[in-house]
Amino acid sequence: MHMRRLAQLAILAVLAAYPASAISPVPRKSPELSIAQASGSQMNLSSLKGKVVLIEFLVTKCPHCMRVTQTVSKLQWELGSRGLQSIGVAFDAGVNAQTVTDFTRQFAPTYPFGYTTSDKVDEYLGRGATERFQVPQIVVIDRKGVIRAQSRPTGEKNLEDEKYLRNLIDGLLKENTAPGGGSPKGSARSALP
Repeated sequence: MHMRRLAQLAILAVLAAYPASAISPVPRKSPELSIAQASGSQMNLSSLKGKVVLIEFLVTKCPHCMRVTQTVSKLQWELGSRGLQSIGVAFDAGVNAQTVTDFTRQFAPTYPFGYTTSDKVDEYLGRGATERFQVPQIVVIDRKGVIRAQSRPTGEKNLEDEKYLRNLIDGLLKENTAPGGGSPKGSARSALP
């Protein structure tokens, strides 16, 4: 009986350490997000409805983010004509138009880059401001504006893998051509414990 009580307390302690907001449900409707562009204009995520959208939330000084940017660029180059629209969103502390311009000059992504604040990224991803997470964070949205895949706070290797992303995106691009336009049937994210 004593061991059972200790086990229950341990489970409660783990659950208390990970707020419910740390695990955002997928699929779910994508919230609106306004992204500042280096040109000074704003792009609203909702303006891309009808396309499959891949968002890479990143920090411009992160070497791992830079590698993922190259993967996303390749996918955009190959699948853009079929309806994929990738977006890079930097959220470094103090990020501005010059930061984004310098990043895009150095890495020449094949898709638009912009920036926003970390609190807006937290709100979009459904996380608390004090929760830590690894970058990049990847989100994939279907043509109807439904988030179909999202990185876990600790990262998501599948969503950084070119082959996995290509298969996921290809399936979402084909949904629009299916009778009835396809529908969300589940998460592309690995099952959570």
